[in-house]
Amino acid sequence: MIVVTGAAGFIGSVLVKKLNKNNFFDLILVDDFSKTEKDRNLENKQFSQKVEREIFFTWMEENYASVDFIFHVGARSATTEFDINVLNKLNLYYTQQMWEVCSKHAIPLVYASSAATYGMGEFGYEDSHEIVKKLQPLNPYGRSKNDFDKWALQQKACPPFWAGLKYFNVYGPNEYHKGSMASVILHAFNQINNNGNVKLFKSHHPDFEDGMQLRDFVYVKDVVNVMYFMMQQKIESGLYNIGTGEARAFLDLAKSTFAALHLEPQIKFVSTPENIRDKYQYFTEAKIEKLRNQGYSQEFSSLEEGVKDYVQNYLIKNRIY
Repeated sequence: MIVVTGAAGFIGSVLVKKLNKNNFFDLILVDDFSKTEKDRNLENKQFSQKVEREIFFTWMEENYASVDFIFHVGARSATTEFDINVLNKLNLYYTQQMWEVCSKHAIPLVYASSAATYGMGEFGYEDSHEIVKKLQPLNPYGRSKNDFDKWALQQKACPPFWAGLKYFNVYGPNEYHKGSMASVILHAFNQINNNGNVKLFKSHHPDFEDGMQLRDFVYVKDVVNVMYFMMQQKIESGLYNIGTGEARAFLDLAKSTFAALHLEPQIKFVSTPENIRDKYQYFTEAKIEKLRNQGYSQEFSSLEEGVKDYVQNYLIKNRIY
């Protein structure tokens, strides 16, 4: 029996599909199922039971002996959330409780951390445990994730295996419900449909031309491939970056979206809002040597490959994965 929290969300629902494709059907899906805007994500998925997030630990008290693995993907993931109480409740305290249950009952745990923990990247983007205490995330969301990572690294009682996954810029099917927090690919697709062009932020940094701000964009199908690998293989516990290891420009992303639609690029540059300028990241790139050294050899989709699959097989057809 495998538990997936955040199962109706973006990464969680794609993971459920990945598990189904590999003949895992005894799945316990945990989420806030009152949020019906995500219902489509569970269409055509096979699972044993849905459990509401608020009663999950009560459910665990009665069923822990049957649980073989937990993927804790659920979180308040909005970088625009500034209510510390909400972030601490869902991202810190809930995950601490999950850790303690997994430690007590010897259940392996993979949980969602975030590349938002790296802040401006002043200490680099290496998933070393040595820098976790130094990191200065740029928003309360990133702080809540880093607070848990710091706490986890201090614990003497641990799950038999655990991994905290520092997701970089994940994009792909099943993110339609995320609103402003959805990937730039989804926003670009919608802008092209509505206006025929894509708006990108101008650069306000002398070392970067307009549109050449760089991010590590990683396709969600590749993300869940790594998660599945971690369930199947014996690797070292710890924090792991989940990205391609190659930073790409927003301009490349926009051009790839137009190419997937067989259209000539029409790109406009607009000023970055002043309220986010001083915290705007011009470069992120996952160091993935640690993951590779644990035996993960599968290639990551290039930005062009991932965007083409996402646009042509999901966005144009209004399909979920």
